[in-house]
This record gives sequence, structure tokens and C-alpha cells, in this order.
Amino acid sequence: MARQVSGHEQPVGTTRTLESTSDGAVVKRSVLPGGLRVITEHVPASRSATVGLWVAIGSRDEPAAVAGAAHYLEHLLFKGTKHRDATQIAEEIDAVGGEFNAFTAKEHTCYYAQVLDADLPLAVDLVTDVVFDALCTDRDMDMERSVVLEEISMRDDDPEDLLHETFVTAILGDHPLGRPVLGTEKSIIEMSPAALRNFYKRRYTLPRMVLSVAGNIDHNQVLRLVRKALGERLAGTATPVAPREGRARIKTLPKLALHTDDTEQAHVMLGLRSLSRHDDRRFALSVLNAALGGGMSSRLFQEIREQRGLAYQVYSSVASYADTGHMAVYAGCQPEKLGDVAGVIREVLDKVGVDGLTDAEVARAKGQLRGGLVLGLEDTSSRMSRIGKNELNYGRYLGVDDTIARIDAVTTDDVCALARTLFARPGGVSAAAVVGPYAHADDLPDDLHEVIAS
Repeated sequence: MARQVSGHEQPVGTTRTLESTSDGAVVKRSVLPGGLRVITEHVPASRSATVGLWVAIGSRDEPAAVAGAAHYLEHLLFKGTKHRDATQIAEEIDAVGGEFNAFTAKEHTCYYAQVLDADLPLAVDLVTDVVFDALCTDRDMDMERSVVLEEISMRDDDPEDLLHETFVTAILGDHPLGRPVLGTEKSIIEMSPAALRNFYKRRYTLPRMVLSVAGNIDHNQVLRLVRKALGERLAGTATPVAPREGRARIKTLPKLALHTDDTEQAHVMLGLRSLSRHDDRRFALSVLNAALGGGMSSRLFQEIREQRGLAYQVYSSVASYADTGHMAVYAGCQPEKLGDVAGVIREVLDKVGVDGLTDAEVARAKGQLRGGLVLGLEDTSSRMSRIGKNELNYGRYLGVDDTIARIDAVTTDDVCALARTLFARPGGVSAAAVVGPYAHADDLPDDLHEVIAS
């Protein structure tokens, strides 16, 4: 198979067909002047279209002085543009029964609209208008500041969300990836309009962007709509920015973080540093994660809930960034059972690290991943997200069949070897976070301290 040209390597002004399947689906990529990549997936059986504009800017790109700027900006861009005020934006998308929203992550921000296929022109116009022509007035920033602060309060009122933020900070330390996407109350209160506008102007550039569209659409029509919307911005010789790579310099020692909260349950997350998304073992990691805590038949669910009744909810998760990653186990339990839960998690990770997983566990995990992948692509929003993130993160397209083939190629030996590497440290844990009714870390069970200290 010929090597696929990456998006940042494809010549400006060209279009490539990346995949054409027997059911009529076609994936194409164009690189426009200015460095904007446009990638589409034609889904002939669909009656909808989803447009997403991805910006390779997230919370890790913020200087510490403007922590939370990427998310704050995401809010602000919806407050009004040169052509529409906030009310008009809402009225136009509601008039066609569509959805228009955005989200910010550690390494990217996405603005998206889902509409009927006939309303594709409106979706492209709205998304590009908001991203490129937002006014970002002082008044709107002051108004939205209160909304962002409310969102921070909402997160703090949700023990599981708060736990996740506490754990990520514990395991990634003072690296920008360890900061909350929302920022802090202090950083949001102190952020000036000039600082946020400067962040917007400097970071939101065409070479950092990917426009992905999926549904009953035509690639050439999308190009015409984009050219009409962006006009003279599509000029110059700039080329797309290559996907992030490298090696994060993160210096952290084993750490146990506590957030005291008057909750009925104790919420705990234990984990370790893991693989970047560019690591060839990432498919084996997905299988390992699914077998450990990805479903009701997983090792952790069976041991902690089904066999011992220690917790109602337990699962494992993986986060992979351009240069690092982490794997974590979550459980919510009665405070008096926290020590037992931590001990069982340690036992499971130790045992998997030494003895590995069985062929049957690996086969179930692979089946779960295959099914989840295919069932997750039943709507155009998921397809838009898949092709957009692949282009932004890897610069290339990996089809569904190719992805399934990569999952199927993972062997039990691959998974066991990775488990030995990740869980080589006794207890397999390098950081833990707890949200619950404990005044001091000394009040936490000894079993939890031992997991970190071992």
C-alpha cells in the first residue's frame, strides 16, 4: 500500500481522495491557500450534515498568566460577530432545527454545527463567522466572565469532574497539561480583554485549522462555501502546521492529592503515566484498558463490584496527548470502604502486570472496541469528529476497516508485554486523587497511602 501523504505535506491547492468504499462513502482532503485543510466524508444514506472547525489550540498552549483563555475564548466567540449578534446566531440555528456548539480540550478547540443536509450553507457560514469574525468586545467579555465562573463552580459541585481535574494535576504536575481546561477563578477574574484578544489573534490562524464535514454532502460544494465565507483570507503561501509531537518534560514524584468535600461517597482515582497518541502500542493500550475496566466483564468491575460489592461504579480510562498520556482507575464507594477498594485495585494491577490477561479477556476487549467504534459512527457528528481529529492529531486518515485491522492485529502477548511495562512499579500506581469527607490526607486509609508509597 502506498504511503498516504500527510495533510501538512500535501501541496496547497490540491485535493486527494483518501478513501472510497463500496457503500458509496468517500473521504477527500483539500489544502487551501493560507494553510487551511478541508476534509470531508460523503455519507450517501444520511439526511444530515455536520460541520466542524478544529483549531490546534487548547489549554496546554496558554501562558500561566492566562490559564483558561482557550475555553474563555470559546465562550466569547458566540457573543456576536460583525454580521450577527448572539440572538441572531441562536435564532438562525433554531430556525432549521440544528445544533451549534463548541468544546475546548487540552490540545484543541472545536466549533461545530449539525443540520439537515439542505442547510449545509448555513452551517458553514455560521461556523466560519463565529470563528473568524467575532467582535470580542470588553462588554461581552465581562458578561461571559460570570458564565465561565459559574461553569467552574458547577465543576466543583460535581465530585467526579473535580476528582478528574485533581488527578490530572497530581500526575502531570505543573506542566501545562496538568492545568484545568477551565482555568481558575483567579486567572479568569484577572484576565484582561486585551490579553484574550491577543490570544485569539495570535493563535487562531489558518495553518492550525482543519474544517471537517460529514454527511450527505459534496466535497466541491463544501469548497465553494468555504471560499465564499473566507474570501481574501484564503491567500498566501502558508502551509498547514504539522501535528504535535515531541516528549513532554514532566517531573513529578508519586503523589496523593486530597480535595476535602462533604460528599456521601468517597471518590478515588489511581493511575500512572502512559503512552502518547503517536506510540505504536496505542492499540494494545486500548485493548488493555477495555479488559481492565471497560465494561461489566472487565477485571476491575468483576473484582470490585460483582465479587466483593465494594463499589457501584468502577472503570478505567486512558488519555493520550501528543507527547505523554495517563491511565487511571476510578471508583466511587462508601468512605469506610475506600481502603479496601484501593487495595483491590492494587492487587488487580499487580496481578495483570505479572501474569497478564487471558486470551478470552483480550478477545472480549477487542470485540468491545470493534463494536464501540462502528456503533459510534452511526451519526454524522461522530464521523465529522473522527476525520477532523485524525487530521489534526496525525495529519493522515485511518479508515474504519484499517482501524479494526489494527485492533485485530493486537495479540495477547502484546497486551501482556505492555502491562508488564506499565505496571512494573509495585502497585502500578504513581498518583492518586480523592474527593470525599476527609479533613486531612492523614485521615485517608493506610491502604491508600501504601499504594502510592510502594
